[in-house]
Amino acid sequence: MKRQSVLLVLLTLVIGCSTLSRKRDANQVSSTSSTGIQQPKLVVGIVVDQMRYDYLTKFYDYYGDDGFKRLMNNGFNAVNHHFNYVPTYTAPGHASIYTGTTPANHGIIGNNWYDKVAKQSIYNVYDNNRVSIGTNGEDGKMSPERLLTSTVTDELKLHTQDRAKVIGISIKDRGAILPAGHLADAAFWFKGKDEARFITSNFYKEELPQWVADYNDSGKAKSYLTEWNTLYPIETYKASGTDLNNYEKPPRGKEKAVFPYDLKELAAENGNYDLLKATPFGNTVVADLAIAALEGEQLGKDDVTDFLAVSFSSTDYIGHQYGVNSVEVMDTYLRLDLEIARFLKELDDKVGVGNYTLFLTADHGAVHVPAYLHDEGLQAGYFDSRTLREKLKDHVKKEFGNDAIIENVSNEQVFLNYKVLNDINIDHKYIQRYIADYLLGLDNVQKVFTRYEMTQGSFTEGTAALIQKGFHQKRSGDVMYVLDNAVISYSKTGSTHGSAHAYDTHVPCIFYGAGINAGRTARPIFITDIAPTVSTLLGIAFPNGCTGTPINEALFEK
Repeated sequence: MKRQSVLLVLLTLVIGCSTLSRKRDANQVSSTSSTGIQQPKLVVGIVVDQMRYDYLTKFYDYYGDDGFKRLMNNGFNAVNHHFNYVPTYTAPGHASIYTGTTPANHGIIGNNWYDKVAKQSIYNVYDNNRVSIGTNGEDGKMSPERLLTSTVTDELKLHTQDRAKVIGISIKDRGAILPAGHLADAAFWFKGKDEARFITSNFYKEELPQWVADYNDSGKAKSYLTEWNTLYPIETYKASGTDLNNYEKPPRGKEKAVFPYDLKELAAENGNYDLLKATPFGNTVVADLAIAALEGEQLGKDDVTDFLAVSFSSTDYIGHQYGVNSVEVMDTYLRLDLEIARFLKELDDKVGVGNYTLFLTADHGAVHVPAYLHDEGLQAGYFDSRTLREKLKDHVKKEFGNDAIIENVSNEQVFLNYKVLNDINIDHKYIQRYIADYLLGLDNVQKVFTRYEMTQGSFTEGTAALIQKGFHQKRSGDVMYVLDNAVISYSKTGSTHGSAHAYDTHVPCIFYGAGINAGRTARPIFITDIAPTVSTLLGIAFPNGCTGTPINEALFEK
C-alpha cells in the first residue's frame, strides 16, 4: 500500500526510545502548549452535509439542550461564515475544510469532473489501483490520490511521527476519505444495497479492524430499516412547510411524500439498504460507528492528540429529495440533534470533559425549491443544462464550420478541444469570448467568465473572486457560467446546491471544547480558516497549500 510505504520512510526518523511511547492514561488531563493554548487529547471534526446556517436558528426552539444548543451556547460561533469559492459541492467542501485552501490549489473541483487528458468524467476519490476491503465490487476502490495538498490531519500525523491516530467516518466515501487525508490510519464509509456495512480500501488496510467487523456483524445498521415517522407530533412542526405539497419527490413505490414512511416496504424499489442513506437513520449509523471508534481505537487515551473526522451525509440525500422547507428536513435535524447529544455524552465519558476539541461545519448549503419560491412570489426558475452542449455545438458550427470545438459541458463549465482549435487556427482567447457572449445572452445566465480572465487577472471580491478560487488551471474548463439567483439545473422537486449565492455559501462554523473561547462573531470568516485554526490550536504546521487564516478570537484572549 502506498500509505504504508510513505509511513515506512517517515518512521525511520523516529527515535526508538521509551520516551516516545504512547501513554495510556484515561485520567490524564490536556496539557498546555508553548502557545499557551490548552492541548486536546482528541480533535473531532463534524461536517453536516448540506447544512444551511439558518438550520441552527430556524429549528433552535425545537432542539434539546445537549446537542446543537450545547455547542452554540458554550462554544465559539462564527455566524457570518461562508465558502469563499465555487462550486459548492460535497467533495470540494470536505477538501477545503481540511486543507485550508480552495479548489484552485487542492484540485478537487467537483464531485465528478471532466478529465481533459483521459477524455472522460472522473469521480473525485475513485482509484482503479485499489482493492475493496469488507465487500466485493468497486465500492471500496477509493483513495485520496487526486487531492493535491496536505490536510490538517496529514500534518498532525507528520508532526507526531505517525503516533497520532486519524480516522474518517461517513456514509459517503468522499466524506470519509478527503477529511482523513493521505496519511490516515483508516477511513470507513457505508455500503447499503444488500449489505448494510462499513467498508474501506486497501489504501489504508488489508482487512477491517475487529471493532468495525463487529459492528457490521451485529446487524445494527439493518435494524434501522423500519418506520420513519416524525419524532414529535407533526402538527408541532411549525418551522417547516406542510407535509403534503408539490415540491418533494417521494421514494419509488410511494405515491406521495408524506409521513409515515414504511422503509421495509419501500426498500426493494429503493436500493434495499441504500434507502437508509435518505433517512435520518443514516446519521444514526454514522454516530454508531463514530462511538465505536472511540473505544475500538482508544482515541484520546494518551498524551498524543488523535483526530476523528465524522461526516453526516444523510442530511444531503434528504435535502435533495424533499427540499429545504420540508417536514422531512426538519425532522432529520431534530433527530440529528439527538445523535450529536449522544455523541457528546460518549466523548465526555470516554475522553473526558475538557479533554477534546470539536468543530462543526458543513460542506455547502442549499437553495429553497425554486418552484416553491416562484409560487410564493419570488423570482426563481430552472435552467436546462442537458441541451446546452448541443446548442453550443450548433452555434459554433454556424460560425466556424466545426462543432468538435465543444468537447464537454459539465459543472457549469465549457471545455474546448484544443487540438481542433489549433488545427483550424482559431485564437483561444477569441473563441472563449465568443462562447461567453453567447452564454450571456441566454435566459437565466447571470455572469460568464473565461479561462483567459481567470489566468490573467486577479479578482479580490464578488463572484469573479469565488470563481477564481475554484478554478484549477489543469482541471477546470475554458468558459464558466453563473446562473441567476434561485435558478438551478435540477428537477422541480427537491433542492440542490453548487452556486456562489449566499444560500449555498453560508454554513455553520462552531468550535467547542479544550482551548476554545466561548463567544460569537459576525465578522466574515471563511471555510478555509478552519484548518489553520486547528493547526494553531495543536501547534502544528499548516497544511501545505493553506491560504486561510486562524480564527484568533476563538483561541486567544483579547
